[in-house]
Amino acid sequence: MTADPFESISDVGAMRIALDEARAAEAHHDVPVGASVVRGGVVIAHRHNERELTGDPTAHAEVLAVRDAAAVVGQWRLDDCTLFVTLEPCAMCAGAIVNARVARVVYGATDPKAGAVRSLYGLADDPRFNHRAVVEGGLLADESAAMLRAFFAARRRGGSTLADSADQPA
Repeated sequence: MTADPFESISDVGAMRIALDEARAAEAHHDVPVGASVVRGGVVIAHRHNERELTGDPTAHAEVLAVRDAAAVVGQWRLDDCTLFVTLEPCAMCAGAIVNARVARVVYGATDPKAGAVRSLYGLADDPRFNHRAVVEGGLLADESAAMLRAFFAARRRGGSTLADSADQPA
């Protein structure tokens, strides 16, 4: 799914693109997390986790999407952009958000084990940093969480994708 460049995308539409990206991560056995970056109502970047694909521990959906968005904008400051991500960002990704000066972060599912914008830490809007993003959680959270649960359930059963889990009882 891609956004029409002449039509302003809604928050739900941008998160649906992130969900599509999360599904794409499964093709190379990565954790299904996707992200999209919106500027002026238009999606300018969208990516998914590629750690398994590339062997790069920093290849999280958020970092890749922020890199691509900076390339589109032509500078590292994304202070007029919103990042949509299916899972609450980790500490590394929260650091990238702050350093890129992303204006707003909207995530789906919370991450009680590694979430660094609400669950464990509030790095993206910590007043001690020189930049703070507006953080909103819970957009399409059930759909995001269900995809992650199915992925890890399949992995525990010896499968590696959501497609594997579709043929097996939950």
